[in-house]
Amino acid sequence: MDHQGLRCILKRDRISSGGTVPNVPMRLLVATRNPGKATEFERLLGEVPLEITSLDEVGCREEAEETGDTFKENAIIKARFYCERTGLVTLADDSGLEVDALGGEPGVRSARYGGPGYTDEGRVDLLLRNLRDVAWEDRTGRFRCVIAIVWPEGDVNTVDGAVEGIVQHEPKGANGFGYDPVFYLPHLGKTTAELSLEDKNELSHRGKAAKKAVTLLQRILAGGGPGG
Repeated sequence: MDHQGLRCILKRDRISSGGTVPNVPMRLLVATRNPGKATEFERLLGEVPLEITSLDEVGCREEAEETGDTFKENAIIKARFYCERTGLVTLADDSGLEVDALGGEPGVRSARYGGPGYTDEGRVDLLLRNLRDVAWEDRTGRFRCVIAIVWPEGDVNTVDGAVEGIVQHEPKGANGFGYDPVFYLPHLGKTTAELSLEDKNELSHRGKAAKKAVTLLQRILAGGGPGG
């Protein structure tokens, strides 16, 4: 079956309140299947006057191929892919951990670090093994996130966020996912997995990018337009 046959069939809700953006769907599709990320985005985007929906909720089973070399490229690829298939304004992010001692790895491969079959715990174990001989002061890195928003009319907006830290020697904390349990924030004395959800939303790379996305969406929905 070709892509036309695979398109997700959705009812395209439209704003009918007489607003200034008449062709914007009432729903904002967050293009992720990661339950931890989906929950995080639902909280972060709570101020956006659109109904937040997910790939599973709209029944879209196709997978975008992340072929970009940067977080920005991959975020746009994913957002455009699902926007074209659903007709919904689509938000996608690409994010990951850049470790200086590893030349920026895992970087854009953060979710695929180690190859197929690795769990979050397995990827963390691999990261720690690769850093086993690296001194504390050289274990610096950052979480980086780029969010892309693609509109059915073709416009694309991007925002980003980052947070600096250190990869500690062993996991600690239960309030996160991915590399959160080993990403230590020196100014707080905690890993990102030890932060409360409220603090994580405020301080994380995704939280910083999402704040910018909320501001952007509010401006556009108030009449600024995607390219404004």
